Amino acid sequence: MSEEIRLMKGNEAIGEAAIRAGCTAYFGYPITPQNELTAYMAANMIPKGRTFIQAESEVSAINMVYGAAATGVRTMTSSSSPGISLKQEGISYLCGADLPAVIVNVARSGPGLGGISPSQGDYFQSTRGGGHGEYYTIVLAPKGVQDAADLTYEAFDISDRYRIPVLVLADGLIGQMMEGVVLPEPKDPESLPVKPWKVGHQAEMKRDINHVSSMNLVPIELETANIARFKRYEQVKKELCRYEEIDVEDADIILVAYGTSARISLGALQAARKEGLKVGLFRPITLWPFPYDRLNQLASMGKRFLSVEMSMGQMVEDVRLAVNGKAPVDFYGRCGGIIPSEEEVLAEVKRILAR
Repeated sequence: MSEEIRLMKGNEAIGEAAIRAGCTAYFGYPITPQNELTAYMAANMIPKGRTFIQAESEVSAINMVYGAAATGVRTMTSSSSPGISLKQEGISYLCGADLPAVIVNVARSGPGLGGISPSQGDYFQSTRGGGHGEYYTIVLAPKGVQDAADLTYEAFDISDRYRIPVLVLADGLIGQMMEGVVLPEPKDPESLPVKPWKVGHQAEMKRDINHVSSMNLVPIELETANIARFKRYEQVKKELCRYEEIDVEDADIILVAYGTSARISLGALQAARKEGLKVGLFRPITLWPFPYDRLNQLASMGKRFLSVEMSMGQMVEDVRLAVNGKAPVDFYGRCGGIIPSEEEVLAEVKRILAR
């Protein structure tokens, strides 16, 4: 990793990290608040001899990703909430064909067209597949610009390893804010491992023409494929659960938050500690797979929890599943593009502790 610190917008850092990870083909369509990402890829992919296409729609873009992924190259698309909804059919196809790809959602407020301010209302869509059929995407949740670059860079390796699309779930604030970032070392796309399953006749591999598809009209064969895929999901759960903990061991109450909400919650924690309140922070980094086991362990230690979100309450359902009735779980959220303040979160902590 280079030690040079660059001041970049989150959207730009995501784009540069993708290029350095060996992304060979990017397909997108403009939508606020991720337009800088598409613009960055337009300016920087073509001079490197890589593919950039602004498609005629989000539906076209995700199907172009499918085609590129089937050829074995590293490929990516990005959008914001309504655009990700339009891509869901194609994402389901990618999962059904076991194709790796990286999808970035710089989320805005909804439902519907909603507004262009940050939100975390896409949690359910992101962590429950979002489209038709039974599947999951791996979901990574950055908390800032450096994190967004690091997780995007790693997302390509993760997606290739498991042959599962990886969704980087940021929000409008992370996409638009500027912070110092140290970027990872560039990878040469030509030096990446060859994918023997990719389409086409591979004479050097001594195999026949390979066809990649998500369709299987023979029920027993489709069932077999789905069962095999879910076994791979179990492997992901064992190997990829990630989280960050701050001051949880002695905490009376633990804030559970991801992304921008985790940044706000950290400020509330620091203010609470100055007042002698024992507050901790648990930040899921993988939203799928969700770190159920660790939260369950903390619940067994007598902790109580406050889920802080920029929504009406979505991740809180996973927190309650994790705790499994062993401890109280409260919720505090703002929606519509309003970001909760540190003071609001601290006030909620005091209210809960005073009960």
